[in-house]
Amino acid sequence: MDTNTTRRTLLLAAPALLLATPALALTPVDQAMVDKAVAYLQGLPTARGRFVQTDPRGSVSQGLIYLQRPGRARFEYDAPSSLLVVSDGKVVSVADKRLKTVNRYFLSQTPLKLFLADEIRLDRGVTVSRVTKLNDGFEITAQDRAGKTRGQIVLTFSDSPMQLIGWKITDARNAVTQVRLTSLTRAGELDPNLFRAPFPQQPTRR
Repeated sequence: MDTNTTRRTLLLAAPALLLATPALALTPVDQAMVDKAVAYLQGLPTARGRFVQTDPRGSVSQGLIYLQRPGRARFEYDAPSSLLVVSDGKVVSVADKRLKTVNRYFLSQTPLKLFLADEIRLDRGVTVSRVTKLNDGFEITAQDRAGKTRGQIVLTFSDSPMQLIGWKITDARNAVTQVRLTSLTRAGELDPNLFRAPFPQQPTRR
C-alpha cells in the first residue's frame, strides 16, 4: 500500500476539494429516510467495530473503529499499515506510528463532523443534495452549507436492521475514498485514552 497516498486521501483527515452541489427539494419519502437516519445516529452515542477502507488507487486496508459522540473517533489500522487516526472532539490527528509523524486538522473542516456532532442535524447548516433508495437500504449525500467543510460525504444505511454500514468521499478529481463497516455495535463506556491525540501537539492545518 502507498502510505503517502493513503494519508493524503484518508476520509477522516483530508477535506475533499469538491464544489458545492445545488440543494434539491426533498420528496416526503426522501425526507422520511433522512429523518430515520438522523434518529438512528442520534441514538448511537458510542460504538465500536471494524472497517475496510478502499483508497482511490484501489488499495485496501482495514482495522478497528471506535466512535463516541460528540466529536470523538479512533481508526486503528491493522498491520502492515502503521496509520492511526484519532479525533479528540476538536482536532483530527493522522499519525504514522512507525515514523512518529502526525498531521492535524480541525474536525470542523472534515465531513466526519456530520455524524459526530452532539446533535445530529441534516436540516440546519447542511445541504442534503441527494437521497438514493437502494434494494436493502438508502444513501444520503450531504455537504456543509456554509462551505467550511469543502467536501461531500455519502452515508450508506441498511434497512433491516437499521444501521450505518459505510460512507465515501469524492474529491475534485472524482477520486473516491470509501469505508465499509463490517461490524458496528453499540458500546458502553469507552476508555478516554482511545481519543487522546497521538504524539506531541503540532500546529493544526487550516
